[in-house]
Order: sequence, then C-alpha cells, then structure tokens
Amino acid sequence: MRHNRSHRGNVRSHHGLSDVRFSACPDCGKKHLPHTVCENCGKYRTRPVLDVHSKITKREKKAKDKAKAEAR
Repeated sequence: MRHNRSHRGNVRSHHGLSDVRFSACPDCGKKHLPHTVCENCGKYRTRPVLDVHSKITKREKKAKDKAKAEAR
C-alpha cells in the first residue's frame, strides 16, 4: 500500500538511534558496555574472565613480528 508523507514520517520515527549507555566497572572504574567483560581489567561482575596481560603481550609480539617482516 502507498504511504503518504505523514504516515511515512510516523513509520520512520521509530528508526532513530538511541545513545549508547555505559556502565562503570566496580573494580577499575573504567566505562564499558553493560553485560560485557571490562576490557581494562578483564572482569565480569567482579570475577576474572579474561587474562588481559597475556592478550597485551600477544598483541605486542604480533606487532613486533609484523615490523620485522616489513623491514626485510
């Protein structure tokens, strides 16, 4: 069915994006998305879930290997 201008506007009024809401981590205080693991300390609801230090070392090693490969 055809939608006139006013009806089209009413339909599209529900397509707007809402603001992202953040939660503060109780351990480190950094903001993160709700119901997700804190990327700063690796905890979810005060329980450690991720080993953040190993992820950082892995990322640094990968960057170093890439730099070596580009230097050749």
